[in-house]
Amino acid sequence: MYNYYRVDPTVVSFAKGDVTGDKVPDNVYLTGTKTPDSPFIQHITLVVQDGRTGRHQSVNLSENAGYDPTLFLGDFTGDGADDILIRIQSGGSGAFTFDYVYSFVNNNPQLLFDFQTYNDRFQYDVNYQDNYKVKVVSKSNQLTYLIDISLRDPEYLNEIYEANGKLISPIEGFVNPLSGLYPVDFDSNGVYELLAYQKVAGRYNADALGYVLNTLAWKNDRFVLQNQNIAIDGY
Repeated sequence: MYNYYRVDPTVVSFAKGDVTGDKVPDNVYLTGTKTPDSPFIQHITLVVQDGRTGRHQSVNLSENAGYDPTLFLGDFTGDGADDILIRIQSGGSGAFTFDYVYSFVNNNPQLLFDFQTYNDRFQYDVNYQDNYKVKVVSKSNQLTYLIDISLRDPEYLNEIYEANGKLISPIEGFVNPLSGLYPVDFDSNGVYELLAYQKVAGRYNADALGYVLNTLAWKNDRFVLQNQNIAIDGY
């Protein structure tokens, strides 16, 4: 008997490229269960069909529910085969993303990048300072940045500072988890780097101060930090 309420998995994203390394294009899918009358998708699964043999292989994702799942195929390691970048929007107020990079050379799935491992590794301290400054300390590489907020709305500043620029009381901000991961070939050598975005927030999440931009490049057997910048949000 057919269950009216059962929703079967469907293809929610598709890309074609040589991910197995045999020079034959493969079919790469994300499948998932769509929620009726909603863009929310559950049970998102990576499926690779070997272009030479026609065989399918599935990989379960640790975080497999969200919005607008997408695929990008490109070489991130320099081995000549396409790797698989998966991006899923969380849909929450923080606009976090669930991101993965898989290698599928020789039909052997290897997780190269996991958003949770990234979030655990890249931690920050954010503290308001006297004279309309916010100090951001990147713990992973011990770099310090100062954001000048003196041009913010006077009403905003008056809630935080005395007339002489002294803090009324200590305020601690925060940096959101990963909220965007983009493939960029910065040096135009055919091998992609990852550009990771994390929002710097002040007293609350909507109080955006800027973004930490981390460029990650593959070295030996992992992604390493190649470059770090802070982009200032327009006030």
